Amino acid sequence: MFYTRLQVICDPAFSEILMAEIAETGFDSFLETEKGFEAYVENEKFDQSRLFAVQVKYNHVMPLFFFQDKIQKQNWNEEWERNLEPIIVDEKCLIRAEFHKVKKKYPYEIIITPKMSFGTGHHQTTYLMIKNQMGMDHLGKRVMDAGCGTAILSIMASKLGAREVEAFDIDDWSVINGRENIEINDCKNILLHQGRISEIGLTGMFDIILANINKNVLMDELEVYSRFLNKEGYLLLSGFYVQDISDLKKKAGQHGLKETQRDERETWAALLLGKE
Repeated sequence: MFYTRLQVICDPAFSEILMAEIAETGFDSFLETEKGFEAYVENEKFDQSRLFAVQVKYNHVMPLFFFQDKIQKQNWNEEWERNLEPIIVDEKCLIRAEFHKVKKKYPYEIIITPKMSFGTGHHQTTYLMIKNQMGMDHLGKRVMDAGCGTAILSIMASKLGAREVEAFDIDDWSVINGRENIEINDCKNILLHQGRISEIGLTGMFDIILANINKNVLMDELEVYSRFLNKEGYLLLSGFYVQDISDLKKKAGQHGLKETQRDERETWAALLLGKE
């Protein structure tokens, strides 16, 4: 399988904003570099016109350079993995790779060795999700993890006492990596599927639904999440900016969901919703 690789040279302060914008054009894997970042998308999913629109949008804000080439699929995060540092969330949860040795003990420990999957705790949205999960009662609950990436949120749910976790992602690398991480963390109550929520045949209701995905996907799927959510259940969202909260709340309200809590980390946000 061949991928289009986009090399972006930009001010590092704008990297995260640009990654989010470029993700909307179909790119699904990112690797930070000293001068900006690289992004990857399957050749057949590459849309030159949408990418050009992003470049035009930001060219007047900062010097911005895009370079494209085509390469075979591989583990582009390999170098990054070797330099991965442990993350401590809210002084309660240690997230580390298998090769890290950390002497201090924390209430929770998650081992994540990412490949091309999203979710290590280093990104603000993953950090926000883990932080807010630790404030929620998972004991005996049935949990859904939508767009699970590395399965880090599923693993957290399992360690917090969830009875059962149904996780899914559309990317084959995420499913392979997620299953590896689930096994490393000895979480036997997580079932991981490949596909979209509409394709994998989920049945029954959920007490907690976790979705750390971009704004557009969340807006499209809020109605589905609401249908799967128990009357007393909670939907925890992230993957969007603080300024997106009002749009998500408006859409959520149309499907019987209301805000119960919000959290912010730099420019990113998390939103906890419950049934009206």
